[in-house]
Amino acid sequence: MFVSGGGIIGFMDRFSAMRAYVTVVETGSFVRAADRLGSSTSSLSRQVADLEEHLGARLLNRTTRRLSLTESGQAFYERCLQLLNDLAEAEAIVGQSAATPRGTIRLTCSHNIAEHRVGPAIASFVARYPDVRFDVTVAERMIDLIEEGFDLAIRVGQVGSEQLVARKLGQTQLILCAAPAYLKARGAPATVADLAHHIALTYAYSPKPRVWKLVDANGESHEVRVDGALHANSGEALEAAAVAGLGIVLEPDFMVDRELAAKKLVRVLPQFQGPRGDIWAVYPSRRHLSLKVRLFVDHVAGWFKKGKVMVGAG
Repeated sequence: MFVSGGGIIGFMDRFSAMRAYVTVVETGSFVRAADRLGSSTSSLSRQVADLEEHLGARLLNRTTRRLSLTESGQAFYERCLQLLNDLAEAEAIVGQSAATPRGTIRLTCSHNIAEHRVGPAIASFVARYPDVRFDVTVAERMIDLIEEGFDLAIRVGQVGSEQLVARKLGQTQLILCAAPAYLKARGAPATVADLAHHIALTYAYSPKPRVWKLVDANGESHEVRVDGALHANSGEALEAAAVAGLGIVLEPDFMVDRELAAKKLVRVLPQFQGPRGDIWAVYPSRRHLSLKVRLFVDHVAGWFKKGKVMVGAG
């Protein structure tokens, strides 16, 4: 608490004074701040003076022509802004708790994630919240969420800008597999080096598409240069070709789990592990996150946690 005009001002009045101070700083004028807040210039001036008296420090340098922040005033402004945003966020969360989410979520993700994971997650979410709509852009490029106006991205591996907030959903792992007919005709490789003599189906967006890297049970890394009859930028095309018996593919576990379960594909060199990648929900800011986006992120995270989404994830 602090003293003003001989009285004791309560905690909530202090927040009111902080809001007044922040508005004065943002507008650069007591007159404009008073107009924005629907208050009087004298009232705002008194509130800021009370803050300075309470803190024992000058926050603003006042002249007849302009206002400027002192060093202490700048530091206090930044902290006030954070506290007021936290309060607004807390109030919004409580207010939303009884609300029904509605509106459109603009979401982006890669083609593989869209088909195998995001599509089914959206279906179950909309079944629960029918007033929510989705506008999904499938792209392999790293879309600028802020610049292009997206609410959310589901990404594997790289998150993107440091300005974004990321929530880890799970992991995926690349695994080697092939159709039983291919292995019967060509024989199963016994070592990583043997892969060089097999038909490899390679993915164009990999950092090194024709170099496969695997790790053994001791954590030792093994690399082998591969080549084959199909090089594509579509994981689905590679998967389909592998099921048809064309060759060996190194694919994310979430893309081939059904085919493995149906025995259309089988693991190759199962004692070796392929590279892992983290799965992230990425959004521009945790502040003022809309109810619909917050609930959808929780929904997807719950799927990953329960193992409904990622089969074989670490």
